[in-house]
Amino acid sequence: MSKEYKLSAELRGHDKDVRSVIFPSPDFIVSGSRDSTTVLWRKKGGEFTKSSTLPAQHYVNSLSYFPAPHSKSPEGLLVRGFGDNLIEINNPNTPDDDYKRLLVGHAGNVCALDVSPDGSYLVSGSWDAKSIVWSAKTWDPEMSLVHGEEGKAVWAVLSYSKDVIITACADTFIRIFHIPESTDSFQEVVPYRKLRNDDVVRALCRFPSGARHPTGADFASAGNDSVIKLWKIDGTQVASLYGHESFIYSLAPLSTGELVSSGEDRTVRIWRDKTCVQTITLPAISVWQVAVCHENGDIAAGTSDSVVRVFTRDSKRVAEPEIISEFDAAVQHATVKENKVDRKDVKPREWLQTAKGTKHKQVVMVLEDDESIAAYQWSDATDEWTKIGTVVDSEEAAQQRKKVEYQGKEYDYVFDVDTEDGKPPHKLPYNLGEDTYQAATKFLNDNNLPISYLEAVAAFIRENTAEARQGGDGAASNAKPPAAAPTTNHLPHTSYLSLTQSKLDPAFRRLKQSNDNEIQAGNKHIAMNPDDLNRLEALVELLSRPSRTTIPGETIDIVLRLLTQWPYGSRLPVLDIFRCMAARPGLASFPSWHRYGNAIGIALRSALDQSQFGIDSADGTPAFALEAVKWDEVNPNSLMMALRTITNLFQTIDGRAMVSKDADTVIGLMGRVAGIDGQTPFGSSNTNVQTALVTTAFNYACLAYNERQGPIPQRSIDTPLLSKLMKIAVAIIRDQTADEILFRAVMTVGMTLLCGPEAAQLVSRPELEDAAGQAQRKSQDPRIQGVVGECRKLISG
Repeated sequence: MSKEYKLSAELRGHDKDVRSVIFPSPDFIVSGSRDSTTVLWRKKGGEFTKSSTLPAQHYVNSLSYFPAPHSKSPEGLLVRGFGDNLIEINNPNTPDDDYKRLLVGHAGNVCALDVSPDGSYLVSGSWDAKSIVWSAKTWDPEMSLVHGEEGKAVWAVLSYSKDVIITACADTFIRIFHIPESTDSFQEVVPYRKLRNDDVVRALCRFPSGARHPTGADFASAGNDSVIKLWKIDGTQVASLYGHESFIYSLAPLSTGELVSSGEDRTVRIWRDKTCVQTITLPAISVWQVAVCHENGDIAAGTSDSVVRVFTRDSKRVAEPEIISEFDAAVQHATVKENKVDRKDVKPREWLQTAKGTKHKQVVMVLEDDESIAAYQWSDATDEWTKIGTVVDSEEAAQQRKKVEYQGKEYDYVFDVDTEDGKPPHKLPYNLGEDTYQAATKFLNDNNLPISYLEAVAAFIRENTAEARQGGDGAASNAKPPAAAPTTNHLPHTSYLSLTQSKLDPAFRRLKQSNDNEIQAGNKHIAMNPDDLNRLEALVELLSRPSRTTIPGETIDIVLRLLTQWPYGSRLPVLDIFRCMAARPGLASFPSWHRYGNAIGIALRSALDQSQFGIDSADGTPAFALEAVKWDEVNPNSLMMALRTITNLFQTIDGRAMVSKDADTVIGLMGRVAGIDGQTPFGSSNTNVQTALVTTAFNYACLAYNERQGPIPQRSIDTPLLSKLMKIAVAIIRDQTADEILFRAVMTVGMTLLCGPEAAQLVSRPELEDAAGQAQRKSQDPRIQGVVGECRKLISG
């Protein structure tokens, strides 16, 4: 019979939740935190001490390790996954300068990492619903694991063997993939087996070879249903383990064949066969991850109280008695997460003296002598009740209530918002502390709703979260928020905006109808064949998912052919599809552009009905010519799609290189649309055109700022182009009234002003002051009031 685990050490070095922890060797632990740091702990003189801290730009949400020896590091390589979509490979010995690689490919928080047993690849999982396999030789992505159309987060990844990967998702499925041998080209791999669970799956682990589980199980899973399930690799479920009372976040195997689990019920549990043989209660709400040192069997646990705790079965490594006493006291006084306590369920204290529990680990609420309410837990082993914490209510409860799961993420609220009679409501997720306007803007973009709804949606969020934001219990309230501008600075804003929200099925139907019309008109030479239509249908399906998958070259060729050969009146649905393609990696560097010009030229010539496809640029490729545009024949919606295409190109590195190279052409066109330098504005009454125009202008201002902040400052957006951008923004402020358009225009002014001392001289101070005053008078939007104030400080120097 194995001994029970006891506390060995408490490692304190983080300021926020410890979300991830790994235990590569008996003398080495690594922890990652929401405080945007990773701490390396090394044992010296029998005690773990902090040896170094690695900073990051965002939350450290996942960790993994390439074991030693490694060709790049005798101690192995550390892998970190961040909340800003990046993965970093680093040498833990000299982490700052010896060996570092950044892996770019995800579009969401990287929440899961695992290294293959032979060290040949890394597999990652993300909130972007993707799992990527990365080569350990080149650090390039070798393949993407396909998870269907659901678009739900991949919460866990497990390299079961060199040839098999298992993933766990927020769509409740476990997927098993066979990994083909590496090839020279990137591959998409579909699962050969899908296992349905009852709820979101958050954790996976493989039982190590030589320690086969008594049930014959090959791996385990767990998640939101609080149940651990044991599976054979052929998909057969062989057992279910019950005991946890909330979400299970992590699983880890012991070399003995036992299993370790942790979760939202404050516990780490040890399982032998199908029985929980030990429950360790911690003084924290969430036990985010457990890691096992396979050399000595010790366990490390990362928790929401920012501490890493180590537990051991070896009496030589047990902590000193006073440390254990402090730990036990902390557990007793820790708060239990409860939203509300129903007083009729609270027992008098004398009830404990006569009543016995009905099941092991049963929890009851008891009124203490000081009128506080405590939680007591029944133990079958000792046949007694033990105090495990104090129950909180009201204000504290609001801070600790259970979050709501939506599309693989956790939120404080998920509202139902009705926008049209007879249709199901849209889901509006929101977290306390989040900017209400940013949440509202994302909601409108995600659901393809008019930006004119922005103020109403933001007000809806404020009204329904007012009490919680003021420290109450989170119930809905009719209290109105204060009208004062937020104190949060809006400038600088260094990330690029996109306009990818879409419902492309109607566009595809219109495209098919146009194709039928061309066939009926005898124009089969420009019509699509059935294979072309199938490829475009697959493209529309791909673009409807939050994926970063590269679009096949044959499909890009079809779209470019339609944009250059179809009649002007038939191009709009193709442009709609093309602008969504622009945000995908690889499009801007598509090798066949030399036949058409580049993505910007093709979008502009197609949208503005410039039939002179023979106009050549200096390098012999077709080019756009602003002077050839017949503005009275231009469809404003086509122009809007072209500007959206350019906006979305800012989402990729290759795309930014393209918009930078063609900045003179694009900004010149934007000036003509805005009506600067005495020209007649175009589409000034079309809100969609103006939104696309101002978003493109903002992205260029953001690019100019980011280039100047880099380690080697760049100036592809030079002073004359900055002057045009400033004039475009001022013209938009002068002519427009919609809140979101005004906000982005004022942000463009602010970002341009931040580009250096010369920027403040681009437009006269009286003209800038007048534009700022107009924006303030036209809108009471707190964001506009706030950013105008920031701009005035920049104008005054």
